Amino acid sequence: MRTRMLKLLSILTVLSMLLAACAPAVTPAQPPAAPTQPPAAEATQPPAAAEPTAVPVEAEPAPAGGVVKATPGQALDMILLPKFVGNRVFDEANDGAKEAHAELQNPGKLDFVGPTADNSVAGQIEIVTNAPTQGAKAIMISNNAGDQIGPSAQAARDAGMTVVTWDSPIPSAQGEQVFVAQVDFDETGVVMADMALEILGADGGKFAVLSASPDAANQNAWIAAMKEALEDPKYANLELLDVVYGNDQSEDSYNQALALVSKYPDMELIMAPTSIGIVAAAKAMQDEGLCDKVKTSGLGLPSELYDYTMNGCVPEFALWSFVDLGYLTYYLTYLIASGAMKGEVGERFNAGRMGTYTIEKDPTRDNGLRVLMGPFSVYNKDNVTQ
Repeated sequence: MRTRMLKLLSILTVLSMLLAACAPAVTPAQPPAAPTQPPAAEATQPPAAAEPTAVPVEAEPAPAGGVVKATPGQALDMILLPKFVGNRVFDEANDGAKEAHAELQNPGKLDFVGPTADNSVAGQIEIVTNAPTQGAKAIMISNNAGDQIGPSAQAARDAGMTVVTWDSPIPSAQGEQVFVAQVDFDETGVVMADMALEILGADGGKFAVLSASPDAANQNAWIAAMKEALEDPKYANLELLDVVYGNDQSEDSYNQALALVSKYPDMELIMAPTSIGIVAAAKAMQDEGLCDKVKTSGLGLPSELYDYTMNGCVPEFALWSFVDLGYLTYYLTYLIASGAMKGEVGERFNAGRMGTYTIEKDPTRDNGLRVLMGPFSVYNKDNVTQ
């Protein structure tokens, strides 16, 4: 009996071993393995592949040559200062500045203030001197005071104002950040020489210049450029007799034109690179019945010269858009005064409907910067009505 029991136990043991060998293995639960490095070490040592995205795209510097656009709604009190009030070309520049002021939604003031023509130099200096105490953030100057206005412009800069010139710069550029040039000044001289040659013909002739004031930087630069252009053999038959000044006053300019006729009986042309001077000279020649003998040319407004062009007193003249000049000047000044631009060489900016412009070194001055607007328009009977 005992032997049978032992055999039975042996068989059961063998069966148990066979069943255990055939059953799936059961892995006992294990606690989570401890990290080989603490989390902090993982965060401070990212894999190399993650490095390109470590700096956000928006933090990268703007690409060179980018165009700056104005942010509307900046509150900036600004002053547009003409050479003097009462000149239609400056009124047109103010129209352009007002257009840009509204377009940029500036809640600040735009003041159009200027001296009278007979007090232009002292009056401009006084306005620039007082501008910082009136809370203005920027002033736009058509300079008629030469370098005399430089110290006042510098004081305005030192007081935190933006100082931009237009139409006529500060020769030394003292206090001036950027000059908005209506056209290239060297080109102006060539245009005047070309008009003189066109009017007087291939055989040439004698002419004189009736300018604005001796301190008008733009007038002086244009006349200097014209004198340089006249050295070209192309203009060998043109003779410049004299340069006189009517101080951009109608009566003075009228009298200076008559004085030129009296002084130079063989003079055939008066070149007046000033809108007041050209009208005054044309009127003087018309009043004296001299339009057949002495022509008038220069720079002026088509609306003021239409009759003189059609009757032959002013056969040809040139100009640019003063509305556009005021508009462009305002845009540039707003961008600098609002901090969007520094006013440095190479900066490009959008000027609304007029497109993109670049600040460049002014080739006509040692220290100045400029934005060049352009272009010239030359008028005669064929297009003066346009």
